[in-house]
Amino acid sequence: MKKTLLFLFIVMTSLSTKAQLSTEEALAVQYYQTGDFEKAAVIYEKLFNSTKNLSFYDPYFNSLLKTRQYNEAEKLARTQMKSHPEVFTYSVDIGRVYLEKGEESKSSEWFNNLIRNLPANEFAVKDLAITFYRAEAYDFSIKTLITGRKLVNNENAFIYDLLSLYRFRKDKTMLIQEYILLLGINPQTLQQAQNVLGGILEDRNDYDILKSAILRKLQKDPQNVVMTEFLTWQYVQQKDFDMAVRQSLALDRRLKEDGGRIYELSRLLIANQAYEQAIEVLNYLKAKGQQGRYYIPARVDLLNVRAQQLKSVKLSKPDLEKLEGDYLSLLNEFGRNAGTTFAIRQLAKLQAYYLNKPKEAAEQLQKLIELNGIPPLVIGEAKTELADIYLISEEMWEAALLYSQVEKAFTNDILGQEARFKNAKLAYFQGDFTWSKAQLDVLKSSTSQLIANDALDLSLLISDNLQNETDTAALIKYAKADLFILKNESEAAIKSLDSLHIIFPNNSLADDVLMAKARIFIKNNELQKAVAELQEILDNYSTELWGDDAIFMLADIYETRLEQPEKARELFQKIISDYPGSIFVIEARKRFRQLRGDKLG
Repeated sequence: MKKTLLFLFIVMTSLSTKAQLSTEEALAVQYYQTGDFEKAAVIYEKLFNSTKNLSFYDPYFNSLLKTRQYNEAEKLARTQMKSHPEVFTYSVDIGRVYLEKGEESKSSEWFNNLIRNLPANEFAVKDLAITFYRAEAYDFSIKTLITGRKLVNNENAFIYDLLSLYRFRKDKTMLIQEYILLLGINPQTLQQAQNVLGGILEDRNDYDILKSAILRKLQKDPQNVVMTEFLTWQYVQQKDFDMAVRQSLALDRRLKEDGGRIYELSRLLIANQAYEQAIEVLNYLKAKGQQGRYYIPARVDLLNVRAQQLKSVKLSKPDLEKLEGDYLSLLNEFGRNAGTTFAIRQLAKLQAYYLNKPKEAAEQLQKLIELNGIPPLVIGEAKTELADIYLISEEMWEAALLYSQVEKAFTNDILGQEARFKNAKLAYFQGDFTWSKAQLDVLKSSTSQLIANDALDLSLLISDNLQNETDTAALIKYAKADLFILKNESEAAIKSLDSLHIIFPNNSLADDVLMAKARIFIKNNELQKAVAELQEILDNYSTELWGDDAIFMLADIYETRLEQPEKARELFQKIISDYPGSIFVIEARKRFRQLRGDKLG
């Protein structure tokens, strides 16, 4: 009985002690978290001394530092260091005390001494480096790992640890050097290196450092394939596309490859709108012959690239006719089928809008529509494109019929909404403004933001110019000019737009005329003329319909075409500050931050 009572007494006492400890610990944590370090230090001292529980050491030591009880903190750390000499935490904490006291030289000497006394053991090196990192002594963490390489006689040791530290410290030069080392032992990490450096290197100077490091490596090892690939990537980032092409072609020839890396480069070049260089490498792949793995993709992409050029470069008639011949050659070689519908559609656009052959273009699309095995969506798109050609040929009934067919077949699809918008615009071209506006008002709630915005703009244009007979007559004239633009008849469109103010003085279409002319000039790559029109909108009509459009277009031209980033940045900022409800605000904010040099996640 007595033994039982004694046992119960011991258990109850133990539970009481634990409850007391739990209460004190909770109180200490509360004081520590709220920054009341003096009270926290008192309780943690009691808890640590009574239990010797090492989990109390860090908050106790930190509380002493926060309350400037440096002697007590150093004494605590030294006591623990003597009891646990194998644990670096306590010896590093002594150096932290010196640092907090303002004795930087003494702290540095203490830390350096710890590094000098390191054993030639990878685990010890990593342990000390991690301890320095936790103490926010990052430079000494790096120094530990560099010294550790010499101790273990391995220049490649601790690569990943150093990569993490250099990346954290944003030490671009050393990060580059470390990746050069890593690629020497693990070429498969090239993509990782590109991703990381692509996110941290910011300007030409940064990339020049990378280029110099790669070239030094290649001087020692000219046959190093991964370094050549790395150099090519660097040239692409710098938009030095000629050098990127030269490097890749030389490597493909040297290694007698099948053209895989060349084809990948062509995709990068196309994405960067480096069309001339893309054509060069695609012709290289084409020249490998029909037995080449990339012969067909190269043929296809060559046509696609040259079609894209039509949007930014004014090609001569012989160039356009050669492109037409290349499309026909491809269709003769591979036939008209599901795999070549892209070529048929692009050929039709070329003939209709650039070679003044709408009849031949319509025949191309009609043949496509009649083919077997073509997906319904492609048929719908081809019908819409055929309707567009009927529209520019002013065969309005046929165009309206096809638009209506597509709208009915794709009622709940964006393609159907696009067809409805085009039918509404057809009515606008014909001067049937009331019916056109009724359709446009429905489309303002389209699931496609682009269609909704276009419908809203055209609806506002119509409603703003139906106030009196003069404005309505001017709108009819303006709609005809708009049709000239659609036909790609720039001179006729400009002439018609310029005559508006003469025939209808003081009409309400002044800003619309300026915007229409600006778009024509941009399409024809007459950028200074476009800038003049947009600037006039900015100066005189900034609060009208096209105000934010004009500023955004102007900013885009300065940034991407005229290489005047400061002007572009000012204009993007103006959209953010003056047009908070604009659809361009999100994109303007992003591009403003990029031009300012912010790193976007």
